Amino acid sequence: FLFATMGDFESVGKAFVEHYYKTFDAPGGRAQLGSLYQETSMLTWEGQKMQGAANIVQKLTSLPFQSCTHHVSTMDCQPSGQTGGIIVSVTGQLLVEGEQHPLKFSQVFQLMPAGGNFFVLNDIFRLNYA
Repeated sequence: FLFATMGDFESVGKAFVEHYYKTFDAPGGRAQLGSLYQETSMLTWEGQKMQGAANIVQKLTSLPFQSCTHHVSTMDCQPSGQTGGIIVSVTGQLLVEGEQHPLKFSQVFQLMPAGGNFFVLNDIFRLNYA
């Protein structure tokens, strides 16, 4: 995932979030998300943990719906650590194809720089039922 500058964590976070959910929601898009992760990356999806780009993509592509639409309500970013990492926290609504009511979700990403790009080191997703 390429960015013009690594200095502006807000614009990096915003660009990442737009790219991630646009790709996730596109037909066949979840299979394309592997390039955002590395072998050290970890995803926790509703409490289930998996590590590595291939395992993460396998999980995302095996979710029990064909398509969905994310609507981001809030997005907060902070710089993280001495190496230029960025924490991105997202809340919003997820409408799954064929369902009447959207589900509330929260997702947190830890983005890390690598060779002029950023990758997702940590990704935590939860549906919010409260």
